[in-house]
Amino acid sequence: MVAQTATAEKYAALVMDADTNEILHSRNADDARYPASLTKVMTLYLLFDAINAGEVSLTDKMTVSRNAAAQPPSNLKLKAGSKIKVEDAILALVTKSANDVAVVVAEHLGGTEKKFAVQMTEKARDLGLNDTTFKNASGLPNTAQVTTAYDLALLADALLEQHGQYYHYFENEKFSWGRMVYRNHNDLIGDVDGVDGIKTGYTRASGFNLMTSAERDGHRVIAVMLGGATAKSRNAHVEDLVEAAFAALGGPADPTSPQLRGTTTFASVQTPVNPNGAAEPMLNGQPFSSYKAEPVNLALAETTDETVTEDMIIVEGDAAEDLASVQPSPALPAPGASFSVSEYEARQTANAARAAGVTVSEYEARQKERAANAARVAEYTLRQTRR
Repeated sequence: MVAQTATAEKYAALVMDADTNEILHSRNADDARYPASLTKVMTLYLLFDAINAGEVSLTDKMTVSRNAAAQPPSNLKLKAGSKIKVEDAILALVTKSANDVAVVVAEHLGGTEKKFAVQMTEKARDLGLNDTTFKNASGLPNTAQVTTAYDLALLADALLEQHGQYYHYFENEKFSWGRMVYRNHNDLIGDVDGVDGIKTGYTRASGFNLMTSAERDGHRVIAVMLGGATAKSRNAHVEDLVEAAFAALGGPADPTSPQLRGTTTFASVQTPVNPNGAAEPMLNGQPFSSYKAEPVNLALAETTDETVTEDMIIVEGDAAEDLASVQPSPALPAPGASFSVSEYEARQTANAARAAGVTVSEYEARQKERAANAARVAEYTLRQTRR
C-alpha cells in the first residue's frame, strides 16, 4: 500500500448517519489530511480496549517518563517520575488535549510511543481506516501521519459502537488538574442541540479540525470538518452541517441520488469563507491576512458544584489552539512543498512584510514589539486574575 501525501488544500468534510452509516454529505472526504489532535481519539480507543481487556483499570496510575515530560504544548507540564491515574489521563486528553499525557498512555500500553503508533495503525486497518497512518500518539506534526475525513468519521462511529460506555468522557466541559481548570474546546457542546462530543485539533499544517457527534430524538449523526481557517469559523460550519444533517434525516431522499440523502439540504450549507485559509502564509498559527491576534482567554472559575476555588484559573481549550496567536506551534512545511521549515517560515515572513509595506527587518521588529507587549498584558492580566 502506497502512503498518501496530504495536499495543499486543507478543507474536507463528511457527515454520516451513525445509525445506518449512510453518508449524508461528503466533500474532499477521501483526500489525505493531517489529523492533528484528532489523533488522540485513536489513542483513547486503544486505552478503552485495554480497560475492557482487564489490562488496566480507571484507578491505575501510569508513570511519566522523561520523554513524556518533554512533550511540547499542549500539556499538563507533568514531571518525569510522577504518576497520573488512567481516568485523569482520559479527561486530560479529551479536554486539555495534553501531548505529555498521550505519550504516557502510549508508553504504558505499547512500551514506546513508536511501537504504540504501530498498534494504532493496525487498529485503524481493523476498523476499515484504510487511508490512515499514525506515527505518534498525540497528533504533533509528522508528514507521514495522515488520515481522511471519511476515516475519522468511521473512527468516531467505531468508538461509539464499541466503547459507548466511555463516550460520556467526551462530554466533559472541564477538567481540573492541580490549581488549573481546563475547558473543553468543543464549543458546540451545550450550545448546539444534541451535540455531546468529541474532539478538536489544530496544527499549522492541518488547520482547525473538529470531529463531533449529536443525537436528537434517538437519532445520531457524526460530522467531521478538517482545515478550518479559525476555530470560530470551523465551529460555525460544523454547526451548519449538524443542522443540515437532521433536516435531511427528517426529509425525503434526493430522488436523483438516493445513496446520498439530503443533497438538496446540504447544498444550502455554504463552504467556509476561505476554506483553505490554513494554507495561507502563517505566523504563530494565524494567517497573515487576519492582521489581528486573538488574546488568550483567562477568567476566574465560575461557581460550580465541583470543588473549584477562586484562585484557580480556567484556561479555555487546547493550548495548541489557544496559544497559537502568541507562540509558535510545531510547524511543517505546507503539504506538498519541496522546501524546509526554515525556508517556509522565511517565505511567510517575507510575504507578510510585503503585505505590510515594510522591510523584513522592520516587520520582525514590529512582531517582537507586539509579542513583548502581549506578554506584558498577559502577565498583568494573570496577576489581576489571581488577586
